[in-house]
Amino acid sequence: MKLTASGASPYVRKAMVCAILRGLDAQIEKWVITTTDPVLAQSNPLSKVPTLLTDDGLALFDSPVICEYLDSLGSAAPLFPAMGPARWKALRLHAIGDGILDASQPRRREIALPQDEGRIGYIALQRGKVSRALDELEKDADGLRQLSTIGEVAVACALGYLDFRFDNEPWRPGHPKLTAWYESVVTLPAMAQTMPAA
Repeated sequence: MKLTASGASPYVRKAMVCAILRGLDAQIEKWVITTTDPVLAQSNPLSKVPTLLTDDGLALFDSPVICEYLDSLGSAAPLFPAMGPARWKALRLHAIGDGILDASQPRRREIALPQDEGRIGYIALQRGKVSRALDELEKDADGLRQLSTIGEVAVACALGYLDFRFDNEPWRPGHPKLTAWYESVVTLPAMAQTMPAA
């Protein structure tokens, strides 16, 4: 298998954390390519990372699909629970984690541009989404476990991205339970081995 490599992408990180937890990381070749490379567009019409090329030549994207595919391989305990309450809880957490990333990545780009009323409003809107998501996670923190589901993986990667790109906006104040949980998982091998690089 080949996975687009990006030391900074939290979505690539999420896929690699899943691969490590499933014991598949040694089977994945890092595919170094830019989103503007026409070769990527041939495999993924959206030209986005992450993209995974399976051993039988199928191109899979985006990170939720890649993570679920990886979860279908190997013999480790599944990260996507079977149908029922546990699955919906995991998928809800997955959506919150990805939602934090979806609100944070464009905001980071917008901050770097000249500020006008529209841009300032957009940045505030995205920041509000992250703030509300963090408050929701704080309420749910007692139920978080040690990266046993895709939801916990997504949340851990999202919090790591906030540390990486928004260290000037610390998320820990007001979220003591979430902070304690994150500190308990950030040093686990799957997270430590995928720490983002600039």
